[in-house]
Amino acid sequence: MADPIKVYPSKPDKVYFFGTCLIDMFYPDAGMAGIQLLEREGIEVIFPQDQTCCGQPAFTSGYHDEARSVARAQLDLFPEDWPIVVPSGSCGGMMRKHYPDLFKDTADEVKAAGVAGRVWELTDFLLNVCHIKLDDLGEPTTVAMHTSCSARREMGVAEVGPKLLGQLNNVTLVEQARAEECCGFGGTFAVRHPEISGAMVEEKVETLVDTGARAFVTTDCGCLMNINGFAEKNRHPIAGRHILSFLWERTNDDKGDGQ
Repeated sequence: MADPIKVYPSKPDKVYFFGTCLIDMFYPDAGMAGIQLLEREGIEVIFPQDQTCCGQPAFTSGYHDEARSVARAQLDLFPEDWPIVVPSGSCGGMMRKHYPDLFKDTADEVKAAGVAGRVWELTDFLLNVCHIKLDDLGEPTTVAMHTSCSARREMGVAEVGPKLLGQLNNVTLVEQARAEECCGFGGTFAVRHPEISGAMVEEKVETLVDTGARAFVTTDCGCLMNINGFAEKNRHPIAGRHILSFLWERTNDDKGDGQ
């Protein structure tokens, strides 16, 4: 469900970019693609060098004091009143939805609320703030899409990915059965409940394969890592990419630039 209080700002001159742990460690191409897409829209991207984790792993495991400690280190990274874009519904959801409660009745309550109110999931920002128009330069292909639970339910962006892909004339998007169901990653859920998580990702991979597509895109790297890992281990004929990498590759006319 869409955020009932979501009011999109005017297109800014500058944004802060919060990169997320998984993009930093495993999918830097998705982070770079997000930055390049923003810069192509004429926006200057500020990447605070001291950023670390949003605090979600500790928070969802019930360690709220530890989560506050990690999250507090992020609050001073965004001093100017610019939007904070996040290439993950999961981390974006933590910052936008849970920071106000996490810091309620603390000395950082106002600061945390101010940060939270400026957080946007990046594909949502590209579509609804930048009003991006995509010119597809790629060969015809068919893809499925998986939207993470946090992107869908906390950030309210389930329709955004399909709308962006719908601008690509040579891309056919096929819908999986039970598209709203979780892939089983759920951050530390996959570690604490591996048997349940494994059954969930097995079903998710089967529904993606059943679409007939051999590729999928997603807005969250945790889902990407989970689905790709299971599919590769069990020799399923499907592989995924972060939607930002996919969009940049299909629309970038300078293949020597970051490719």
